[in-house]
Parts: sequence; C-alpha cells; structure tokens
Amino acid sequence: MNNKIEFGDLAGKSVFITGGGSGIGAYLTEGFVSQGAKVAFVQRSDASELCDQIEKRHGNRPLFIPTDITDIDALASAIDQTRDAHGLISILVNNAASDNRHTLEEVTVEGWDQSIAINLRPQFFTAQNVSGDMKKNGGGSIINFSSISYIMGNAGYPAYVTAKAGITGLTRGLARELGPHNIRVNALMPGWVQTKRQQDLWVNPEALAGHIDRQCLKEEIKPEDMIAPTLFLASEASRMMTGQALVIDGGVVVTG
Repeated sequence: MNNKIEFGDLAGKSVFITGGGSGIGAYLTEGFVSQGAKVAFVQRSDASELCDQIEKRHGNRPLFIPTDITDIDALASAIDQTRDAHGLISILVNNAASDNRHTLEEVTVEGWDQSIAINLRPQFFTAQNVSGDMKKNGGGSIINFSSISYIMGNAGYPAYVTAKAGITGLTRGLARELGPHNIRVNALMPGWVQTKRQQDLWVNPEALAGHIDRQCLKEEIKPEDMIAPTLFLASEASRMMTGQALVIDGGVVVTG
C-alpha cells in the first residue's frame, strides 16, 4: 500500500470495520492503521496473515475478530471486544458485502433473506450499536459502503442492488437522526473496483474495456483508490458533511 495522504486527527481513534480482511476492506484496514488509528475488523475467513503483514509494515497490529456478520449477536460481541481492547468506537466503516450474481427467476425467499442479511441488515445494527459510543465521545463518523450498481440500473444481481439502494436510504435517515449528537453518516459509492475477487470471477478484457469506456477517467479503479476517500469521510476534514453519497467511480455516473 502506498498512501501518502495523512489525516492527523485519526491517530488514536478506535475504528471498527466489517469485512476488513479482504478485498477493499483489507486496504481500508491498513489505511487506518497507517494513520495511527486503533483498528478492529471482522471477517469470516482467516485474516491472521494480513495482520502479520500490516504489523510488520507499520508496527501497529489491527485486531482481527473472526465473525459471521449475518449473526447479529456475534457481531455485537465483536463490537464489545473492540471496546474492551480499544475503548469507545469513534469510526464505523460498514464495508462487508457480497455481490454474487443471480437472476430474478432463481432468487428464493431464503436467498433473498441471505443477501439482505449480508448487504443491509448488519449496517443498521452496527450503527445502532456504536451510536451510543459516539454520543459519549461527543461525535463520530459512520461510513456505509453502497455502490453505483443501482444508479446504473445493473442487471444480474437484483437482491444486491436493492440492498445497496437501501444503504443510501439508511445513510440519509441516520444522518438526520444522529446529527444532533455530532455523528456524521455518509455513504461511499465505488464503481467497478478491480479486486482479486472481481478479476477471478467476472472481469474479462471486453467487459473491462467497455466499462472504462463509460468512465470519464480512463483507468482501472484499484482497491487502494478507496482508502483516501474513506479516511476523508472519517476525519474532521469532512466535519460538515453528512447524509451524502460520495461517488468514486472514475466518472461513470453524474450526481448533483
């Protein structure tokens, strides 16, 4: 990771990240660690090696708590462990998601519920859980990862795009509710970020070229491109920004 941007106010802050052990989340974990933050993250798969690498590079080891985010009780327990280790939580990053492809016809009730249980439900309950910490702290920042997929009207994963649209609504509602406590709630909306998962499962030269052609900026979007925008939303640099959706997609969609 090569992150030259510094947000000094993040040093010492307690940060909790969902899905912080792989894909974009792994870059976010290291990004906050590089700022001197106290980072805890949950991930279903083992992320011990990532923690070893980050500690070697920065001398600051993130706390990895193996957790299935569809289990809300387990997620609450992970947040409790974070408090015990790092103190009251100041920054929440709801990053975890699953964009598995599926057609309208093949979605079952169980499959629909599972998608919502990964892509929308945890975002609500983590925010509910940490909001008390942030009130005690006199403020905080919640960053919910949405996606441009629903703005584009993408086909091929209707339950996923529904959840991502829901995240934007949740963000705006919580921003209004929590604003009087100086708690900011914003969404970050990535474009087609070239994580290893995307490259292994769905990227091919034709599809990638077609997507880049729709971008204003004619480059692949890399996972590390999500670090600085997330740090910005977490820091006092964005102190009067809340209820907003920050789009990082190379210029595919136009907002405003």
